[in-house]
Amino acid sequence: MILIRNAEVYTPDPAGRQDVLLAGTQVAQIGKNLALPAGIDVEEVDAGGLMLMPGLIDSHVHVAGAGGEGGPMTRTPELPLHRFVEAAVTTAIGCLGTDGITRNVETVLMKVKGLRQQGLSAWMYTGSYQVPPVSVTGDVARDLALIDEVIGLGEIALSDHRSSHPTITQLVQLMSQVRLGAMLGHKAGIINVHLGDDKNPFKPLYEASAQSNLSLKTFLPTHCNRNPWIFGDAKDYGRSGYVDITASAYPYFPDDEIKPSVAIAELLKAEVPVEHITMSSDAGGSLPAFDAEGNLIRMDIGYPKSLLVELADAILIEKIPPDIAIRVCTSNVAHVLKLSRKGRIAKGMDADLALFSADFELMHLFALGRWMVKNRVITC
Repeated sequence: MILIRNAEVYTPDPAGRQDVLLAGTQVAQIGKNLALPAGIDVEEVDAGGLMLMPGLIDSHVHVAGAGGEGGPMTRTPELPLHRFVEAAVTTAIGCLGTDGITRNVETVLMKVKGLRQQGLSAWMYTGSYQVPPVSVTGDVARDLALIDEVIGLGEIALSDHRSSHPTITQLVQLMSQVRLGAMLGHKAGIINVHLGDDKNPFKPLYEASAQSNLSLKTFLPTHCNRNPWIFGDAKDYGRSGYVDITASAYPYFPDDEIKPSVAIAELLKAEVPVEHITMSSDAGGSLPAFDAEGNLIRMDIGYPKSLLVELADAILIEKIPPDIAIRVCTSNVAHVLKLSRKGRIAKGMDADLALFSADFELMHLFALGRWMVKNRVITC
């Protein structure tokens, strides 16, 4: 058991100075001046002056690598555990990405299983950019129903020269497949959608929702801050559906991308409900730049730590209240993906906890009650 003393707790709701008791993988108790359980070994942690919040949930990570737009030498590698830990990420959702031709979702599944063995919580989307989507069992609904780690489909690419340009009918069929598989497997059944640079990227989502009578919230469109026109459309779309901000691309494309922390602030000003806003890293994925003729001219790679950097900037620079900003990477994501034991600090919830100094330096991190960072040092 571990007893964290005197932390400034955000559940993400502001709870003030509290003690938090961890028992195994769960939060056992929260309160002021908690007594040590009698007859049990308890490790005490003095968290005076530290902010305690849920571990981050990264809902879009190329855990097994991605890329390849410039040929075999531009394939990106798997992400090691320490890349998540340094970012205070305790839950990762893996996806395949552009290359559903020479890569496969089985590799993503095995990487997710590996991260679980290493102490992280991890799930995945089946499929890739292409439609019809690749899958483990040969059927998207079957993957969702039968494979514990599969919680949705994605990332399906729209409005992008690398997309297979699915029709509205194909999107409706995918919505129905995902809906069926999610019901049978008791999953969220989210379709994670990659938005490219074309104009009106949300139009197919509106049309598919209207034709299927299924909610816009079937979709989690990502890269909503990749350029000004998409971001402008996202302010309208976000009032009815979810919008996901990508954290890792901004440093490489500052002239095109809306800085993620700024994007969160602007979405809130546009009266997008905070519950509709999430942020993910797109870590492990390639960040390619193409010339006017479609030739690859540069490729970079993102990392999970971008998520933590932009969360800190949202709080420290954009002055978004911590309890609002924290939701974007914790409870909102857990709600969208129906991860019922994640994203909040409460009795019985998973003990995924991050403690930060006033300047947002990661001091301690627990994943399922296990030390991952202790006194700034990665321990796993």
